[in-house]
Amino acid sequence: MIFYPEERLAVFIDGANLYGAARALNFDIDYRLLLKWAASKGRLLRAFYYTALTDDQEYSPLRPLVDWLDYNGYSMITKPAKEFTDAQGRRKIKGNMDIELAIDMMEMAPHLDHIILFSGDGDFRRLVDAVQRKGVRVTVVSTIRTQPPMVSDELRRQADNFLELQELAESIQREQRPQSMEAGQQPGPQ
Repeated sequence: MIFYPEERLAVFIDGANLYGAARALNFDIDYRLLLKWAASKGRLLRAFYYTALTDDQEYSPLRPLVDWLDYNGYSMITKPAKEFTDAQGRRKIKGNMDIELAIDMMEMAPHLDHIILFSGDGDFRRLVDAVQRKGVRVTVVSTIRTQPPMVSDELRRQADNFLELQELAESIQREQRPQSMEAGQQPGPQ
């Protein structure tokens, strides 16, 4: 994969998709290391993180991560998740951030040379095509090493480069905390 140090680049992270891929590969992402890795690839202008949040809960497990990212170099784009009951009576939560990511990527494209998209969602194939027509190179980061693969074949083919998430793990994974961590001790950033 080719990166140029003078390139203006931005990172777009589909939070739910990246979380699912990393979990399937059995590692946790250290977002400080991810930002450091991206900044080493060119002139990092922005790092966007997209996720839906449940408003009705007093505490969301995502809230500490969202707050940390917001204070540590990421542009956070969130919206309330929608709750519904499916045909079998199961409670489901839906929070699709595709439109928000697409709008931001199209707005940023004229200011960028290279986009790194952390998602395997095939819905982004036309978006990638559109920004490529504006002269922007696109690297997709996801995984084909799960069963089934977490990246759509169409998105992988459309991208200028595909980076296997598992190969990036060594650079961006969070260190495992020791089991003997004392109660009340705060873990490092995620």
